[in-house]
Amino acid sequence: MFDFTNITTTIDSYLQSVLPHSLATLVECALIALCVIVAYLVFAIIMIYMERKVCAAFQCRLGPTRVGKWGLLQVFADVFKMLIKEIIEIKNSDKALYNLAPFLVIMSSMITFSCLPFDKGLQVLDFNIGVFFIMAASSFGILGILLGGWSSNNKFSMIGAMRSGGQMISYELSMGLSLLALVVLSGSMQISDIVETQTQGWFIFRGHIPAFIAFIIYLIAGNAETNRAPFDLPEAESELTSGFHTEYSGMGFGFFYVAEFMNLFIIAGIASTIFLGGWAPLYIPGLDRFNEVMAYIPGFVWFLGKTFFIIWLLMWIRWTFPRLRIDQVLVLEWKYLVPIGLLNLLIMTICVVMGWTF
Repeated sequence: MFDFTNITTTIDSYLQSVLPHSLATLVECALIALCVIVAYLVFAIIMIYMERKVCAAFQCRLGPTRVGKWGLLQVFADVFKMLIKEIIEIKNSDKALYNLAPFLVIMSSMITFSCLPFDKGLQVLDFNIGVFFIMAASSFGILGILLGGWSSNNKFSMIGAMRSGGQMISYELSMGLSLLALVVLSGSMQISDIVETQTQGWFIFRGHIPAFIAFIIYLIAGNAETNRAPFDLPEAESELTSGFHTEYSGMGFGFFYVAEFMNLFIIAGIASTIFLGGWAPLYIPGLDRFNEVMAYIPGFVWFLGKTFFIIWLLMWIRWTFPRLRIDQVLVLEWKYLVPIGLLNLLIMTICVVMGWTF
């Protein structure tokens, strides 16, 4: 398995040898920031195109076909259109908070994106409390949604923001419980340690039924966290025109739009990392030749393959189920997912203590 730590260490050693320590650190930070921004935008473009094509397939349509071959340049045309669109000033809005809200949402998304381990050594942020940090970084994005809805001085935006706040804060609890069950199984909160532990078998297989239940709960809660159907009440077009970002135009709306798609990628990336081994290849005990062949496949191919499979699964759910009512959304969380998540955490703890895991 190729280790990107060798490349990053070589670059660091070279910069430290030719530049003062503080300047070398600054250059490294700038390079990392550039890589993160470019990767973020590239995956955003892929996600938008994939959403349109998957949606078209489920609705027996073709999707984008005219701008570029197979419609590949349609997203770039939309980006250019959004960049040149006029930003409309809302007369009675709180301008400072109105302009700040999209940046909070995109910052939360980018910080969480930086925690994803694309391959061994190819990770920007890796703390000993990595799972806790991911939950914390992804949580403050709700502040941008609440501020955007409130500062717009629009009743539809406010209702959408309140719905989103109640929904996201509720389902974060189920996400936390499902991730905590896997933290108990791995014995670490550091993302790199969690993936390394799965090189001898992915947790969704090694953790028995509790790991599979945690995976299902995580997918449901993750779908709700990204405000996607059937949990798209904060943006319900038939009721709220566009919810919390109704009054946004130009790149203000663009930030919300891109962050929504990238949050889907992040949710899927975390699921593939915690439950499906991240960059770790498929390992079957006893099949040494098979395992050797699997190890030749690059780690980032494994990570992206698992991530896009989960994305496709979540898109399938979106274009299959109708929108829920707000009472149904909260009943599902507080009456079903939270009790099941707590019981599942207890069962996982007992399994780990008793050694009933693979």
